Amino acid sequence: MVDDRTPPPAPGLFASGRPEAHRAGGSIKDFLTDGSLPALCREVSRMLGVRVELREEKNALVVFNEEDFSHPWRIESAAPPPEGSTRIPLVIAGDPIGWIVVHPGEPGGPGSALTREHMEQALRYLARAASELCAQELTLWHRVQEVEMMYRLSALLVRVGGAERVLNEALASALQVLELDAGSLVLLPEDAQGQVVSGDEKDLVIKASRGLSREWLESPLPLSRDRLFDRLALGGEIVTSFDLASDPRVLHPQRTVAEGLRSFIGAGLVFQGRPIGVMRLYSRSPRQFSDADKRLLRSVAEQSAVAVEQSRLLRVLEHERQMQRQLQLAADVQRRMLPATNLRFEGFDAAARYIPSHRVGGDFYDAFTQGESVAIVVGDVVGNGIAAALLMASVRATLRAHAGQGLAVHEVVERVNRALCKDTLESEFATLWFGMIDRVSRSLSYCSAGHEPPFVVRQAGDDLEIIRLAHGGLVVGISPEETYEFGSIDLRAGDVLVAYTDGLPETSSFSGERFGVSRIQRAALDALRENREANAQAIIERVFWELRQFAGINAKHDDQTIMVIRVM
Repeated sequence: MVDDRTPPPAPGLFASGRPEAHRAGGSIKDFLTDGSLPALCREVSRMLGVRVELREEKNALVVFNEEDFSHPWRIESAAPPPEGSTRIPLVIAGDPIGWIVVHPGEPGGPGSALTREHMEQALRYLARAASELCAQELTLWHRVQEVEMMYRLSALLVRVGGAERVLNEALASALQVLELDAGSLVLLPEDAQGQVVSGDEKDLVIKASRGLSREWLESPLPLSRDRLFDRLALGGEIVTSFDLASDPRVLHPQRTVAEGLRSFIGAGLVFQGRPIGVMRLYSRSPRQFSDADKRLLRSVAEQSAVAVEQSRLLRVLEHERQMQRQLQLAADVQRRMLPATNLRFEGFDAAARYIPSHRVGGDFYDAFTQGESVAIVVGDVVGNGIAAALLMASVRATLRAHAGQGLAVHEVVERVNRALCKDTLESEFATLWFGMIDRVSRSLSYCSAGHEPPFVVRQAGDDLEIIRLAHGGLVVGISPEETYEFGSIDLRAGDVLVAYTDGLPETSSFSGERFGVSRIQRAALDALRENREANAQAIIERVFWELRQFAGINAKHDDQTIMVIRVM
């Protein structure tokens, strides 16, 4: 008779030919493909005259199914082996995944040279070889799953930087590769810059979950007593529990029973030695986690930590971009508040330069006409950046408002001081120098509030002299009762007024030496000695040329502002 059935698949003991097979690795069933192992046991039985069976880990019989090549083996319930049988284990990582059972009897019949001892020894070698192949297959499967998981997480980072999606994908990957039923991913709290602000396990916050009820997730009760599981995981351990209901470390076992959770495995998310969270995974059936499971979870947790940190970095970068856009807008507004650097007043040649150390700064200068007078202001508020820029805008607006009321210069400064003391903190103050030049008499009245004294360069015979303008009082914003003195000087044709902020004299060289006021004065003197008709812009250029020669490319740490007015 011709057998026209579909031919059996190529021989092979294990599941590499059947990728859909369940791969927990706890049973010989996870590794069988074409039924060769149960078929081999059957043929050995026929050859030796002693029944040899393949049984799975729960003692059910694994039978070769020669009637259906599409399902070459099947599971049958069976009575326990008879007394006197020999059970030879198939083992992975010390745990039996099945048995080769040899029933009582002598092989080959009476007078046979083959003894039962020989037969059992041969079957032990067979069991050992099968166990090694199963272990290798399981290791390979874990490696493949690990690579696939890493690929998924890496691909996710390329596509999207959203933290929520990254966390959910990481959790889903862990559940899939470990074939578990539920889990959650919790992170330590962080600040706006993405830095972890607490390393205490009690501060962990759930960021992603799967397969867990709302009641479980919203409960304030921890899984383990004193949050032991989370603390160990954050410390770098892989934490497991075979049976949560009977584990003495579990705080309320009845909660796990009500949730349908039987086994637990958890690992910390650690990035560059710094713990950032914990991955908690659960099985709804008893699960003895192998060393391979633990290695795989550690790998998943490490890759997840990288993914979480990458997501945080992308979020911080986006926040930084937004801040940079806001800073640019603030810088544009601040520049519009400052007058043009080439100032134009009848009878005077004026110029200014302002270089913030940050995109926005705390230095300011102003020059505006007030009736028959020209008002001049140079100031420096404490600090730099946005906070300093906002305080600068407040001081500038307040000074302009009071300068328009016809007050003397020292009265204007006193009112600015009281307003600043009223509206600011103790740590917020400013220095400023305020002057008014009568365009008819060319008399300059001025008042300094803790500011670097400007100076006038004046012709003195055949040479030049320096006149410092230092009358005034304390910085504004400290004491509302402070009173201020004013000074005055009659300007002459050819006089040059130089006002600046402390960012210039405090500029340092590579050796740590400060530029100092004397170098500013000498630069102005040299510019005028070389050209007695040097205009305001030329004097500024000379000062900054000397500054660059002194400091080189050494970074500046404060705003730099200078204003020069030459009397025509």
